[in-house]
Amino acid sequence: MTGRSTRILPLARLYPAIGLALILIATALAGPAQATGPKSVADLAERLSPAVVNIATSTKADSGNQAVPIPDLPEGSPFKRFFDEFLNKQRKGEQSRPRTVSSLGSGFVIDPSGIIVTNNHVIDGADQIEVNFPDGNTISAKLLGIDKKTDLAVLKVKSDKPLPYVSFGDSEKLRVGDWVMAIGNPFGLGGSVTLGIVSARNRNINSGPYDDFIQTDAAINRGNSGGPLFDMDGNVVGINTAIISPSGGSIGIGFAIPSSTAKSVVEQLAKYGETRRGWLGVKIQSVSPDMVKTLGLDKPRGALVADVTPTGPAEKAGLLAGDVILKFNGQDIHEMRDLPRIVAETAVGTDVDVEVMRQGKLMDVMVVLGRLENGEKIMAQQATAPADKAVEEVLGMKLSPVTDALRSKFKFADNVEGAVITEVAPGSSAAEKHLAPGDIVSEAGERKITTPEDVSKRVKELQAEGRSSILLLVLKAGHQGDSNFIALALK
Repeated sequence: MTGRSTRILPLARLYPAIGLALILIATALAGPAQATGPKSVADLAERLSPAVVNIATSTKADSGNQAVPIPDLPEGSPFKRFFDEFLNKQRKGEQSRPRTVSSLGSGFVIDPSGIIVTNNHVIDGADQIEVNFPDGNTISAKLLGIDKKTDLAVLKVKSDKPLPYVSFGDSEKLRVGDWVMAIGNPFGLGGSVTLGIVSARNRNINSGPYDDFIQTDAAINRGNSGGPLFDMDGNVVGINTAIISPSGGSIGIGFAIPSSTAKSVVEQLAKYGETRRGWLGVKIQSVSPDMVKTLGLDKPRGALVADVTPTGPAEKAGLLAGDVILKFNGQDIHEMRDLPRIVAETAVGTDVDVEVMRQGKLMDVMVVLGRLENGEKIMAQQATAPADKAVEEVLGMKLSPVTDALRSKFKFADNVEGAVITEVAPGSSAAEKHLAPGDIVSEAGERKITTPEDVSKRVKELQAEGRSSILLLVLKAGHQGDSNFIALALK
């Protein structure tokens, strides 16, 4: 039997100096119980255990015909005749019998009609899924939907009677030090109850785009993946999914997907069979300490917009590369990784107020949120589309010809000529001089500019002459007729 519910990932990207492994499993919380802990969780365990199930999967795998090395045997040898007969059978198409690979994990019922939650990695690739209940009943399950980004899956079983179930609680109310309990199926030992505390919150273990794990000192072992993590009121506050371990056994560092993340995903998978996440349409990066002054901030915070997806919600709303998103829908963005999760949890089509810092000034932008799944298709199409040969990248700027689309977007006058800045790289000399998308370069190095290629050509000429900077005449976006000379370093 192999543990499908366990995946081992190298932790070099998380803790390079420690030779540990991240083991995705169905977590059951258990750690050394302290004398100051709860006197007993027996009543709680007895009440909740009937809703916690074992997930058994099977997959047919072709063992395949592996090449057999042929020894150098003399003609007429009985061993040579044996190998010849064996190879002749292979050539005639005799195939090895397929083998069945089985695995075990955990899950829990969230609706008496038979809706069950587990980890995606527990059932990934399974040909058959069976749910084993504590009363000994076994029912085949139908897969309703999966979400690889959060490692969640939702199953459905048919039952003649309402099933025992548990409900999601509010993981946002958890505090470090709170007692939590897990029930699961470690090493096939169904109904195992373990106890521990919340060791930390908001952990990023580099397993996906929405990492926000609950860390616990509870024992988590193979087969616990997909099991529930309960608070002391009996509500599901997490879904056990991973541990850090050098050997595969628990060392008291386990992780659970918080219910605040899981609840909306599970609801969408149960209702639609897929997720429907919000989409902003920006590429973001962290704000480093050396960017703070240039961006007009008081400290490193927010998410810096590095690029805006063409035709996406952000572009339509007027967000620009170089903007720093400080608040989204009223929620503070403390660091870059906060934004993707908050956006994803916001309903598609919502009118969202986004607070940004642009060139040292606070401003609000109203965005109508798109759907991530549609946005991913748009981005894939744009990634495979041929590059616009008319666009030039020079001195940290992307320059485009004055097109009808740009003229309409930035409201250029009909007689405007030059190269339009469509993107400015954060930290570049152009960003430091507050150049921004929509600005137009009309002169470069005392030469009139009509195309982006003119700028690139003039930069190369001055670099060849040993010049240290180039003087640009720039028409600022939104200020028709307001031109300024700006010197950029020729680096």
